[in-house]
Amino acid sequence: MTSATAAKNNTRTIFGWAMYDWANSAYTTTTLAVLFPALLVDHIVPAAGYRLFGLVTVDGEQLGSLLIGFGALAVFLVGPILGAIADFSASKKRFLQVTALIGSLFATSMWFIGAGDVALAITLFLLAQMGFVASVVFYDGFLPDITTPDTIDRVSSKGFAFGYLGGGLNFLIVLVFLLFAVTDNPPGLSELDGGRIGMGFAGLWWLAFSLVTFARLEETGEAQALPEEYRRSPKVVAYTRVGFRRTVATTRRLRGFPELARFVLAFILYNDGVQTVIAIAPFYAKETLDLETKTLALGILMVQVIAVFGALFFGRLADRVGTKGAILWSVGLWSIVLAWGFSIPAGQQVPFFVLAGLIGAVLGGTQALSRSLYGSMIPEEAAAEFYGFFSVFEKFSAIIGPFIFFGVNAATGSSRGAVLSLVVFFVAGGVLLSRVDVDEARASRLRW
Repeated sequence: MTSATAAKNNTRTIFGWAMYDWANSAYTTTTLAVLFPALLVDHIVPAAGYRLFGLVTVDGEQLGSLLIGFGALAVFLVGPILGAIADFSASKKRFLQVTALIGSLFATSMWFIGAGDVALAITLFLLAQMGFVASVVFYDGFLPDITTPDTIDRVSSKGFAFGYLGGGLNFLIVLVFLLFAVTDNPPGLSELDGGRIGMGFAGLWWLAFSLVTFARLEETGEAQALPEEYRRSPKVVAYTRVGFRRTVATTRRLRGFPELARFVLAFILYNDGVQTVIAIAPFYAKETLDLETKTLALGILMVQVIAVFGALFFGRLADRVGTKGAILWSVGLWSIVLAWGFSIPAGQQVPFFVLAGLIGAVLGGTQALSRSLYGSMIPEEAAAEFYGFFSVFEKFSAIIGPFIFFGVNAATGSSRGAVLSLVVFFVAGGVLLSRVDVDEARASRLRW
């Protein structure tokens, strides 16, 4: 069924779409936010550090920030091209299926990582991360197809709320398992073995619940015929050439849409702060704040629970003050989050839990409303291509932040200064966002 016959705002379709957030958030919450950082710092990377490419010795926190950056860089290079191909061939669902399967299978395979297996950990993590990030490009691309302008904010917020619920439930199950199974006395599991099982379970959760999305989400759009000059080439080559050509053409045409471009630049700036906080917080908690893995785990669970209500609250707030206004409120609150994170003394649990609550309150609103505001500004017939660009914008900032964090950390021996410096990105992004004419941006897509 194509977009010509598939109804917008269909409850079954929206549920299936939101369930992919429920599915993949097990990986982002359990593996990416807690278990992998904890195991990388405490068990996988040797105490003396790891010699990366024979050039530089890094500790677990530094290696984690580099892996996040390089995983984002890979999708940064190919995301728009894959999105353009998906739009042209009306195959967003197929691309979503393939990338989700790749990501979830490699995420499950992280069960095989043992003590000192740094090279294996790097390989499996990068492949799982690239599958995850690429799949979100196509998942986001469905948002304008299944909603209307009056529902896109709430549906986007619903997706994030499902993600926080699914990720939180998966993590709660894993946490209970770890609390009872991991002990210092035989026959209990070691922390490493318990963490490996938890990462494998998160990968299986991602794989299993993705099947709900695959069953309920229908392909949208109409496939276009390949240009005559490409038909003699193998299909993979032909579609790649089409994707590259469309990406270049879209990039050139964006210059004629200044309000959309201004929003994108604002998003890059404030999202630099958001993505860096998400990526670095677990490593920061382990290495700089010197907190136990169980404390970190409880903090992440707290973020998930509060973020459910935060995402829904900001979705409602957008109805009252507008999407842009609600995002500006969330961006302003992030500065308070960073100031508090900078001031937390090492080894103190209560201030860390306060930080977790603050992050949960603003996280969902910033992410969900940025996604829906962008979706309301782009042409529906090129949604996956434009969300490919959105992924580029998002991951471009995710590249810069972790690398800056690594540089400041390596230069000063402390990551506190890097945390506080992120305030500049939120202030600059908020000021630029305040100047975006949303009505003009939405009207301009009709001229596309």
